[in-house]
Amino acid sequence: MAESIVDADLLDRGGVGLTIHGRRATITLNRPDKLNAQTPHTWQALREVGRCLGAEVRVVVLRGAGRSFSAGLDRRLLGFADVDGAPGLGGLARRPTEQADAEIAGFQQGFSWLREPDRVSIAAVQGHAVGAGFQLALACDLRVLATDARLRMAEASWGLVPDLGGTLPLVRTVGYARAVEICLTGREIQAEEALRLGLANSVVEPDQLDAAVDQLAEVVCQPPVGAVRETLALLVQADEAVDPEQQLAAERAAQLRRIVELAEKFGSE
Repeated sequence: MAESIVDADLLDRGGVGLTIHGRRATITLNRPDKLNAQTPHTWQALREVGRCLGAEVRVVVLRGAGRSFSAGLDRRLLGFADVDGAPGLGGLARRPTEQADAEIAGFQQGFSWLREPDRVSIAAVQGHAVGAGFQLALACDLRVLATDARLRMAEASWGLVPDLGGTLPLVRTVGYARAVEICLTGREIQAEEALRLGLANSVVEPDQLDAAVDQLAEVVCQPPVGAVRETLALLVQADEAVDPEQQLAAERAAQLRRIVELAEKFGSE
């Protein structure tokens, strides 16, 4: 089976499902009882999927099982204890800066490959896409939202920053001032507003989401693979206001400063 390209135990630990049919790979966040909350195991699984997909895969669809795309970071990680063998924020704060930076860089790789020009990525978003869930949707080239979709960048309200690659596509999409407002208020963006802001390519009824994504996935596979790859590379280059690697490094550094400060604050209480 093509799905066996990625270790099944790794996928299971991350709550990630993978199916491959011809030119299409479908990645499913599969912790519906937790609203598909993400852990470092999730990001490790996503990174490995990106590393292992073959050249025959032309389009990647990212979806969430159940009623929400992803409620973001598993809240257990906001504490000091490890969660299922993965470090919480307190654990990262206790690591040497270089080691913690490298770990967050690995987390970011679970998202950043979705914008590589080798294939088109589509997020199918229903229900909540909060924090890491919002950033995962932003990592994709295209986003189709159900009418019940709710987007929220919640990190600042927890004393953190978006550090999974979300700041750059957000500013590129909605502009600096709107991005500031979205991040610092942590307010909810409903589907129709997301469409107006350019955060969604289309909005459909929840029972039409799968069909709409299927249709889009089929259409973007039609041009020759070389044309798609070169076009995506050109579009990314044209849209780059800063070096993406510099932006990722800036996110990591900011997050580490926040983690250390929070650890010092709560550790002294």
